[in-house]
Amino acid sequence: MTAQPSICFVIPYFGRWPFWMPFFLESCRRNPDVDWLLFSDCGVPADLPENVRVESISYADYCALVAQRLNIPFAPENAYKLCDIKPALGFIHADRLAGYDFWAFGDIDLVFGRLRDYFTAERLARRDLFSTHERRVSGHLCLMRNTQRMREAFMRMPHWQARFCDQQHHALDEGAFSRIFLWRKNFPRPLFKLVGLFNPWRRRSEFREAFSTPSGCIPWTDGGFVFPTRWFWHEGRLSNDLDSGREFPYFHFVVWKRDAWPALELPSAEAVERLAREPVWQISAQGFQQGES
Repeated sequence: MTAQPSICFVIPYFGRWPFWMPFFLESCRRNPDVDWLLFSDCGVPADLPENVRVESISYADYCALVAQRLNIPFAPENAYKLCDIKPALGFIHADRLAGYDFWAFGDIDLVFGRLRDYFTAERLARRDLFSTHERRVSGHLCLMRNTQRMREAFMRMPHWQARFCDQQHHALDEGAFSRIFLWRKNFPRPLFKLVGLFNPWRRRSEFREAFSTPSGCIPWTDGGFVFPTRWFWHEGRLSNDLDSGREFPYFHFVVWKRDAWPALELPSAEAVERLAREPVWQISAQGFQQGES
């Protein structure tokens, strides 16, 4: 059996932890052989899983660290700008990632299923980058091999220094960074695949749709646009009410977070923490709720 490569997610997050943070952390806890490293000024959550570290740092000090590591003037007014530097996090935090086989960037508006069932050792052995979308780097979860080549891949983005330094959010993680690996991404599938054979960065990368982000522009598992209405988390296993018998590596609830949840009355912090500790819960447009059905 192939040994399990080590993985560490690196996520800077500033401001205030979202109300669903206990659910995110509980789904991390159920992946004990994957690590998370968060840089934040939000404080250290109670009952932090052993595989999650929070390094407390102010936003200004974190920006100063980025500036020093990249040798650029980096002082964005809005923390959302940090999305642009996601592909550079492996380089910025190379000291914290020493010894890991893979590092990953991502978001916290998701819950994880059984990640190792998806990112198997055999699968990880074949490629250097893993995106869970077919035609772009998935900014909410992307794995890269922890080598100098991959840590420095972001430097192939044109004018990356200037684009990191300005105040505009360019979505570089899913735009310019994707174009390093994917040429002519809007070509029909056969031509897209053919062009990829001539790109050495593409040949060492996996771009495969994991169906993590429903209700968007990407068709669902059957090719249509009918999406699950409920997701079920059961002691680390993640499924939904549409794809019977299928498990998913994670669920990115960005659409409900943006469109449905702002109108809801938020539960108390105590209620959230109590529910997150339950072995079973579900997620829908109405938020997080008890039980499987």
